[in-house]
Amino acid sequence: MRIAMIGTGYVGLVSGVCFSDFGHDVICVDKAEQKIDMLKAGQVPIYEPGLDVLMARNVAAGRLSFTTDLAAAVDGADAVFIAVGTPTRRGDGHADLTYVMAAAEEIAQAVTGYTVIVTKSTVPVGTNRNVWETVKAANPQAEFDVASNPEFLREGAAIDDFMRPDRVVVGVENDRAAEVMAEIYRPLYLRDFPILTTDLESAEMIKYAANAFLATKITFINEIAGLCEKVGADVKEVSRGIGLDGRIGNKFLHAGPGYGGSCFPKDTAALARIGQDHAHPMQITETVIRVNDEIKKRMIEKIRDACDDHFNGKTVAVLGVTFKPNTDDMRDAPSLSIVPALIGGGAKVRVVDPQGKSEGEALLPGVEWCDDPYIAARGADVVVLLTEWNEFRALNLSEIAASMKSARMVDLRNIYSKTTALKSGFETYVGVGR
Repeated sequence: MRIAMIGTGYVGLVSGVCFSDFGHDVICVDKAEQKIDMLKAGQVPIYEPGLDVLMARNVAAGRLSFTTDLAAAVDGADAVFIAVGTPTRRGDGHADLTYVMAAAEEIAQAVTGYTVIVTKSTVPVGTNRNVWETVKAANPQAEFDVASNPEFLREGAAIDDFMRPDRVVVGVENDRAAEVMAEIYRPLYLRDFPILTTDLESAEMIKYAANAFLATKITFINEIAGLCEKVGADVKEVSRGIGLDGRIGNKFLHAGPGYGGSCFPKDTAALARIGQDHAHPMQITETVIRVNDEIKKRMIEKIRDACDDHFNGKTVAVLGVTFKPNTDDMRDAPSLSIVPALIGGGAKVRVVDPQGKSEGEALLPGVEWCDDPYIAARGADVVVLLTEWNEFRALNLSEIAASMKSARMVDLRNIYSKTTALKSGFETYVGVGR
């Protein structure tokens, strides 16, 4: 099938590349000429393991191309996916649909023949019907349907998530649109991956409900971690104990410095706002948002305690600043709250992150970037483990401890144990919930 993918951000690029690997003819569109030039040159503007190889393979096969010409890409397409940004709107928490509606209007002027216009962006309930109205108003003669197809891609594991999904959610209004979507996802259907077909509103709600639930699970175990510290329990053992219950499961039960990234903060805020707009407050979600902010503040206090109750004049080595490993994404990362607090208190901060520097240089002014954790820790008062990159899971702790001014570790991901740290020469080890 012929597919146009509007937007080459994280979701659009990964989806477009993967659809082309299914055998479809995919054209990815973006207004940013520099980004399209990079893609045409074989350069991937985001960090996602394996994406560069998959993209190169499908470009070479002639199934994948890139352009700034939306009209040419949409002309004759069987399906046009809208995969543009929906950032949180300043002031009210709503998802900003400016880019979605602008894309819908442009698509309306370019469609030829029957086309399914598919919203891949995360959008509030009712948006797909607004897209239909926008297209119809802009081009009354257009022959089209709309579909909702929310994404469930984890940064750092997006290709595997696309190729081996837990489920694919498709919201449609009629059989004709359903048939087009079924053909697009036929390679997954043939391998028995679940394809859930619903109405438009249910598909839109599934995305928000899923992310809010996962954010709640993360925040729950983080709050339990705080109580574990008070009563002398070990949150890792508690997580294991409750995670073995099949009704609960062990995923997203790892205590840490709070959730961040491009989805959970934005989507929980949007869901809370949707509830307010419909006079049905989402009280659990609203509490999750508040508690997650408090957890980040609690992490700052942990580091302060390890620094003799003040940051002034201290040197702190921070290992990892992206919101999670295997991505360069800094959006709403805990580091954006924690590192400025260190600097604001008078600390000298050295940062190591395998992929975070490209975005982090602008977002974390005043830090010293190092390429090596051993260099960053040399002469430092405290080392803080903030993102659990594999590179930080098997450090020579004895070497690090011996090189520090005062060998103190604040492990906000519970990568190491207190016993291991103390045996390696650290005088202080602070974890989360332990």
